[in-house]
Amino acid sequence: MVGNNDPNFDRRSVLKAVGAFGALFGISGVTSATPGREPGPRKNEIIVGVGASASSAEATVKSHIPSNARIVHTNETLGYAAVKFPEDAAGRATENFKQNVLQADDVEYAEENVTFHALEAKGLETDDGDAATESDVGVNYTPNDPSFGSQYAPQQVNCEGAWDTTLGDPDVTISIVDQGVQYDHPNLAANMDGSVSNHGHDFVDSDDDPYPPSAGENHGTHVAGIAGGGTDNGEGHAGISNCSMLSARALGSDGGSLSGIADAVQWSADQGADIINMSLGGGGYTQLLEDACSYAHSQGSLVIAAAGNDYGGSVSYPAAYDSVVAVSSLDQGETLSAFSNVGPEIELAAPGGNVLSSINWDDYDTFSGTSMASPVVAGVAGLTLSAWPSLSNDELRSHLHETAVDVGLASNEQGHGRVDAHNAVATEPGSSTDPDPDPEPGDCGDEVNTTTAEGELSGGTAGNPSDAYSYALETANPCSATVTLDGPSNATFDLYLTLDGRTPTTTDYDERSYNWGADEEIAVDLSGDEEFGILVDQYSGSGSYTLTIEELGS
Repeated sequence: MVGNNDPNFDRRSVLKAVGAFGALFGISGVTSATPGREPGPRKNEIIVGVGASASSAEATVKSHIPSNARIVHTNETLGYAAVKFPEDAAGRATENFKQNVLQADDVEYAEENVTFHALEAKGLETDDGDAATESDVGVNYTPNDPSFGSQYAPQQVNCEGAWDTTLGDPDVTISIVDQGVQYDHPNLAANMDGSVSNHGHDFVDSDDDPYPPSAGENHGTHVAGIAGGGTDNGEGHAGISNCSMLSARALGSDGGSLSGIADAVQWSADQGADIINMSLGGGGYTQLLEDACSYAHSQGSLVIAAAGNDYGGSVSYPAAYDSVVAVSSLDQGETLSAFSNVGPEIELAAPGGNVLSSINWDDYDTFSGTSMASPVVAGVAGLTLSAWPSLSNDELRSHLHETAVDVGLASNEQGHGRVDAHNAVATEPGSSTDPDPDPEPGDCGDEVNTTTAEGELSGGTAGNPSDAYSYALETANPCSATVTLDGPSNATFDLYLTLDGRTPTTTDYDERSYNWGADEEIAVDLSGDEEFGILVDQYSGSGSYTLTIEELGS
């Protein structure tokens, strides 16, 4: 196959060198679609993949197709041909073809040109509690975007701390493989890559303009706005980064074909995209898309994809491929979104419930889904590469892992943790990545005060009860404290904490811990002027519990 196999080669130099010839360079190896091939999902098509030794995918496959079929598309870079059968062809005919063509020399696989879809979760209620963060962001950069105060996603991943260092380098490019992006949206236009005609390519309609059609298709514009909507431009919402974006339109309102998505991934890599985001899935495992993602990785791109919205189902493809970073979704309270898929392939978690971003025709809206979480990670990856431009895609991937924050979920739900922009930008790659390192002996912990309280919660007929406590600091120089709740295994209790002495509520608090079960923990750093207000709240079940406060001082 064609391509540079060194993931460390400088893609940005390629992108600059392409200049006005970007569109021509980007579609090398992709043959134009046969006239009359309808846009959208490619029904009745079989993808035939050939080996690296084959001189031509078209020549290899052509002699093996039956008289009622024809080759309608080829991609010599990825080494495949799409063979179309008439609509009235029997299913047995296509199955026989797949079996027979596999006997041919240089043919490696044959599979249906299946359809993938955008991974937006519609009509869902998500938890909107305050998010707890664990990195010490220091001085925070507050952008002037008028809707920033209505957002939570950039704040949850600590963009404000990262923005002190960089808002994103336009030399870093993120490709949005999705529905078309409204590239002249007032909050996107300045960040669209200008090196390619119309800022991208359309693999649905097979033309050079990825602009969305007049009706629908908000998904791509929303995803783009999350990763790279204009930040600190006095317009709309704040995107995660001000990196450049490309639009690779591979989905229509009714989904997109396997071949179109694979071509879009290859094109993005050939354009020199540092990061490729795919908020799509549902087509199952395919060899072609695995090959396309591996090709992009070999070209130096970091490929990121949404895990899927099947309410705890297994991670979707393409996110499940080894070459792709799989992202799960969190709600505002840093709990796993109910719709999010889970599994051992999950590498990072990010906010995906009720995320505010741009939509078509110069507007804004909140969408939910792992589709929204994936571009958060893509934007953070862009900020990280802006701060550390020498990182290869593998080094960038590892650095995002090492600087992520554990939010108390299982590894198959959060992977390495919630992605953290400040940690990733402020931590030198290869150095200590613990955002809250343990203090040296003697700095904290010479004086320890422990307080316990016991209580019992029972719902009875009154609903979910709660107990409230207050605690004044006892150490001379307090530096940290840990509040733990130990309750019955057959109940679910939640723990809420305020640092100014007021009684917490389930919607008004500074820190909280809640999971399935009744064992919760909150750890906080202290400066000496805090007074705790604590709420133990019953979600389900009943029983006695023990509340413990361990305060450390020096």
